[in-house]
Amino acid sequence: MIDLRTFVFMDSLQLQLASFMATVSKGYLPVAGQASLYVEIAPGIDINRLTDIALKQTGVRPGIQIVERAFGFLEVHSDDKGEVIAAGEAILNSVNLREEDRLKPKILTSQLIKNIDDYQAQLINRVRHGNMILKGDTLFFIETDPAGYTFYIANEAEKACHLNIVEVVGHGRFGRIYIAGDEAEIVIAQEAAHRAVEAITGREIK
Repeated sequence: MIDLRTFVFMDSLQLQLASFMATVSKGYLPVAGQASLYVEIAPGIDINRLTDIALKQTGVRPGIQIVERAFGFLEVHSDDKGEVIAAGEAILNSVNLREEDRLKPKILTSQLIKNIDDYQAQLINRVRHGNMILKGDTLFFIETDPAGYTFYIANEAEKACHLNIVEVVGHGRFGRIYIAGDEAEIVIAQEAAHRAVEAITGREIK
């Protein structure tokens, strides 16, 4: 039995998120404007089979594939939105599931830190893969379950305002996003992130 934890389509990767993904991707790098699909399942080893199905039946390219003990995560993308949609349909059909069988994401933490101290900014910058956070910035961080929705949430936040994507962790037990910038913009980013989570339908997490 496949547990469909994350299944989400993005019609257009935003500039920063696409560039961020290029820093953490070990596959074919996506670029801004491409459509993208994110799938997270359990058990993790089965993501290999789903990747095989998506690539053989459509023209998508894989950006990220991660096989963990518990979960497997896959991102595919293409200039052709239809190909990405078809890849999602092929994956779902292969495991006899529907989009509605995915988990509905849950926010575990959502906080703002205003006027961040330069020493804390240095700590965060040492482990980030995206833009730097600077002294005086407002930091927004959000933690979700499942992890796989974080890329979608970050993309929706970027659509809404001017921000700096500092870090996105989209695999593992929980997902995390760090976003920084001017306070007024980051407040908008937090609101957009919450709307993105609320808009995703699916099974409630037990």
